[in-house]
Parts: sequence; C-alpha cells; structure tokens
Amino acid sequence: MIQFFYENIAESVSTDYSKWLEDIILSEQKKLGDINYIFCDDEYLLKINQDYLQHDYYTDIITFDSVKGKTINGEIFVSLQRISDNASTLLKNYEEELRRVLAHGILHLCGYKDKSEEEEQEMRRKEDFYISRYN
Repeated sequence: MIQFFYENIAESVSTDYSKWLEDIILSEQKKLGDINYIFCDDEYLLKINQDYLQHDYYTDIITFDSVKGKTINGEIFVSLQRISDNASTLLKNYEEELRRVLAHGILHLCGYKDKSEEEEQEMRRKEDFYISRYN
C-alpha cells in the first residue's frame, strides 16, 4: 500500500499518484509492500539529512529502504519546497518535477543507484520513461 503523509507543511499533493507508482513497481518486476511518502518542507528534510545521514545540506528526497526480497517497502521523504525551487531553477513544470522525484524514490527502492555518472544516467533514463507513462 502506498500512503501519503504531511509534516510541517499546509499544502498537499493534489493528485493521487498511487496507481502510477504501483505500475512502476510492477514494471520493474517487484511487488508492492508498504511505502510511505512523507511530504515536508526544507527544514524538516534537512534535519533528517543531518540526523540520519550526517549530511548538512538541503535535498529534495531521502529514501529509507526496507525492501525484503522483491517486495518494495520504504519511507520516502520529499521536500515540496525544494521541488518548487528546483522546478523554477530548471525551468520545469512543478508537477513534472514532483513526478520525477516520486519516481526517483521508487526506483531507489527497486535497486537503482545514482552515485556514479553511469548510474545517474540510468536513473534519469528510467525517470523519463516512467514520467512519459504517467496518465
């Protein structure tokens, strides 16, 4: 089951992305377990980044993986504030940037990495592919 929660923000994500995200999981030959998206602001995610990853910088997403075999489980923290800023900086539509980040978290849980240039290119290719399949 995919669930959406909100911390330190008043706004909410208007569209239900659950079916699309589940389709990504199934397309990757995985099974849906329990996935929690926690939408928050920059400060909330910065604190998580500092406390759990010892990183002292803003980010748009942090994924905590609790995958068991082919069953995808995890918590995905998303800063809507950072997505808005990134969309502006990259001259992208906010909704498209949001979909990219939502897919990015799922792809991490499916085993994709983005530490090397090659991994990052593969991640971007997968994101683009799944964004193109969004209805």
